[in-house]
Amino acid sequence: MSRSTRTPARPSARTRTRAALAGVLAGAVLLVGGIARADTLEELQSQRQANETEQERLSSELEGTDASLQTVYLELTRIANEIPIAQAEVDQAVEDLAAAERHQTSVNDRLTVAETEATTLTGEVEASQAQIASTEDGIGELARSTYRGGDGLTALRVVFDAGSPEEFATRTSAVNSAMRSQTDVLDELETSAATQRNSQSRLDAVNVRIGELKIEADAAVVAADEARVSAQDRRDELDTLQTQETAKQAELETYQDTIAAQQEQIATDNANLDAEIQAIFEAQAAERARQAEEKRKADEAAAAAAAAAAAQAERDRQAAAEANRGSGGSAPAPAPAPAPAPAPPASGGAGLIPPVPAPFHVTSPFGMRTYPINGGRYMHNGTDIRSACGNPQGAAASGTVVGVRPERGNGTHGNQVLVDHGVINGDSWVSVYNHLSRFAVSNGQSVSQGQTIGYTGMTGAVTGCHVHVETWRNGTPINPESLPGWNRSN
Repeated sequence: MSRSTRTPARPSARTRTRAALAGVLAGAVLLVGGIARADTLEELQSQRQANETEQERLSSELEGTDASLQTVYLELTRIANEIPIAQAEVDQAVEDLAAAERHQTSVNDRLTVAETEATTLTGEVEASQAQIASTEDGIGELARSTYRGGDGLTALRVVFDAGSPEEFATRTSAVNSAMRSQTDVLDELETSAATQRNSQSRLDAVNVRIGELKIEADAAVVAADEARVSAQDRRDELDTLQTQETAKQAELETYQDTIAAQQEQIATDNANLDAEIQAIFEAQAAERARQAEEKRKADEAAAAAAAAAAAQAERDRQAAAEANRGSGGSAPAPAPAPAPAPAPPASGGAGLIPPVPAPFHVTSPFGMRTYPINGGRYMHNGTDIRSACGNPQGAAASGTVVGVRPERGNGTHGNQVLVDHGVINGDSWVSVYNHLSRFAVSNGQSVSQGQTIGYTGMTGAVTGCHVHVETWRNGTPINPESLPGWNRSN
């Protein structure tokens, strides 16, 4: 049975793929692997990083499909993830605009109140000034009348002109009355002046406040205008994303036949790789059997030679003993037993190691996957690791390069290297490296563990640079992270 590096659950007909794709298009927002939707703008903005990680995972899961199909699908899921963030930004921008408009209204209301108060205080100052002017005119007239004498009375005239005590009393009363009137006028003048000073002081303070409020009102107008523009920009961005989403959904729908054909191509490519790896293991098994047979024959020949030598030694010993007895000498010491043959060196060496140094991040692990476009289940026999284009990749263990495949004609795998590690601790091992940007080894070359065999790339049916490594033991792909030499962190 062929063990494919990708064994997708294959639809029985392309109509099933169409139906699956229709389900995808009906729920594009749900295609992103179940990322939790956040409730606040801050949470949604922080989710952008999670979206990037999800895009990386999806890119790995789409590995092996048509690159243009991957691009359309990844763009659709990116847009679907961006839409709720854009909607939250629109909502926030609308709230900011409402707050800016409320602030602008509040400032304008306070400015109106201050301007009304200024008008009232201006009237009070003007009224006080008129009252002061009128009072000052009365005081002036009183002073002039007193100076001229006129019909007014003065204290001297009361003394010198009174003809009798009665007249003196009458004149004194008149003078007192005039003095009280003058005092009342002066008091009124002082009150009016005090009122005018108070109103002017309040008016000055209100005018300062009006100046401040006008500056604040101008700033509020600017802030409201900026918030209005920002809200419209966010709406436009959301509209653009929604339009793009519709267009990408329609574009993805055009790939319905391509998806089914690509699944078949993946199965074919993986079956070819599987057959090749099985041939390597069969050759390894045949070589091990040949070596075992040669060793068995050599062991048998060595055992026969050792037995013959031992028998001859025994005969020689007995002959010598017989001769010695005839001459009256003592018996010779028995011949020493032959030394055992040295044990053959143990096969193997250090365990397999990852192709890039730790710490590293696995973007898509070994195991079953759900194909995100049509929901098909398949086995991912490789382990994908984040790695920048051009980074060197090292051999998992020492061995012989048995495949250096250029991208052209190599299906979905791109530039590919296969290394036969032979027998390690009793098991046969082969490692596979896909999507390389270029090679560092040639076919038939011996390599040591960690030696650069190629450089990270994105050749084949992938959309981004990453490591794709497979480890095969005795013809079966295994999870390389289960190996003792693998460690993500050190």
